[in-house]
Amino acid sequence: MPLSVPPFSELIAGCTRSAVHLEMRDVYAVEKEKREFEAWRGGFRHDPTDRASWWRPWLDLVQETVARGVVVQRARIVSEPVSEYIRYEHAGTFTNVAAGEEVRWLPRRRASDIALPGNDFWLFDDRLIRWNHFTGDGASAGQELSDDPVAVKLCADAFAAVWARAIPHDQYEIH
Repeated sequence: MPLSVPPFSELIAGCTRSAVHLEMRDVYAVEKEKREFEAWRGGFRHDPTDRASWWRPWLDLVQETVARGVVVQRARIVSEPVSEYIRYEHAGTFTNVAAGEEVRWLPRRRASDIALPGNDFWLFDDRLIRWNHFTGDGASAGQELSDDPVAVKLCADAFAAVWARAIPHDQYEIH
């Protein structure tokens, strides 16, 4: 039976070792990003030297979590050539890195022999999964929490395999 899903800030606050995130979609259409994505499409780019203009609560949360000694990692499996949305994500990822998150990119062709779960996820301390569900067009379809040991092992193994092959953000060139 699925567990109720507390706010993300509570889940990550309970971490003592690691919080890892695997993203596998080429397009996300979540409501909270629509305005920023449209601005990016119109030519807006964050100025890396003007931290005050792009720093946001999410980055505070990551920075606080990393300061507590928790490793925060995100791996993205992407099709190449990348979608417009992935170009947008890549352009803004320097903010995640500035907050202390480690980010890597894996071309989908290099993931063919990795057993992957059917949905994006966050895995907290190798014990608790927050599944992220999406509709076909990339809109959020909610989250689900699981502590099922078989699913936890699948997610941990999948993330480790992806992470080992993936390219660090500062070395990944958009194709």
